[in-house]
Amino acid sequence: MSRKRPEFVQWFGPLLNALRELGDSGKPREISDRIAKTLNLSDELLDAVNEKSGGSKFYNQVAWARQYLVWEGLLDSSKYGTWKLTDEGKKAHLSEEQAHKIVRKWQKIKQGQRKQKAEVVQKQNDNGESVVPPDDSGDSDLLNLELIDVLRSLSPEGFEKVCKELLRESNFENVEVTKRGGDEGIDGFGTLEINPFVSLKVIFQCKRYKQGNTVSRAQIGDFRNAMLGRAEKGIMITTSTFSQQAIKEANRDGADKIELVDGEKLVEMFEKVELGLKRKTVYEIDHNFFDKFM
Repeated sequence: MSRKRPEFVQWFGPLLNALRELGDSGKPREISDRIAKTLNLSDELLDAVNEKSGGSKFYNQVAWARQYLVWEGLLDSSKYGTWKLTDEGKKAHLSEEQAHKIVRKWQKIKQGQRKQKAEVVQKQNDNGESVVPPDDSGDSDLLNLELIDVLRSLSPEGFEKVCKELLRESNFENVEVTKRGGDEGIDGFGTLEINPFVSLKVIFQCKRYKQGNTVSRAQIGDFRNAMLGRAEKGIMITTSTFSQQAIKEANRDGADKIELVDGEKLVEMFEKVELGLKRKTVYEIDHNFFDKFM
């Protein structure tokens, strides 16, 4: 009996096509949004959440497809948040069957690497040496689950305060959290200086949601109403996700745009400024490099 194919296999071809349509490179979210628009994906599919992280299942699957395409040498392994086709990737057109072969190939390679690491750990154990657990990054949800769990475990007041620190580290000034009970629909405010002549008054709201909870369209509308006459920009921050209707409402023509920061983007922002995090460098073998010498 054949093993069931991973769901993310279906996005290999569409991901390559989306990148070609975007001029061979693009940001992760715009690539995923291009796939969703081209394939006319339903709100139900796009609103589905990952069981482990509570993040978007669709975006996570597209990110996994990207990871396998990087290992295969069809996408560049950029460290700067831009996905880019390699010369081989520009010419590649993958069916689901071809994508599944790529997945099987790299799963076998990764299983071999984990086996080697486990043998090293066992040998160290037998010799009484200190043991460094094998790195298993890349074989679970791509979202930093440990960080998102920590953020979800904070008190409501604590989450608002750590968001204040994040905004300060992200070049906002005069950031303050409002007093609870008298916030009138906002959790804090600050100033973002665009240049020496222009600055924006910004308000923000924090939704410390547990896994599976989603920010709704109505909540975006209520936040926009609270913003009227008080600020030029609004930011909604959550540890979960936004429904597709909420995203559409935040970007609705004729209304003030609301910037949305979901759990995935929130983690990226913490990592970018290294707030509450310690840098750890992990090296992974680039098999494509060594293949040339076989």
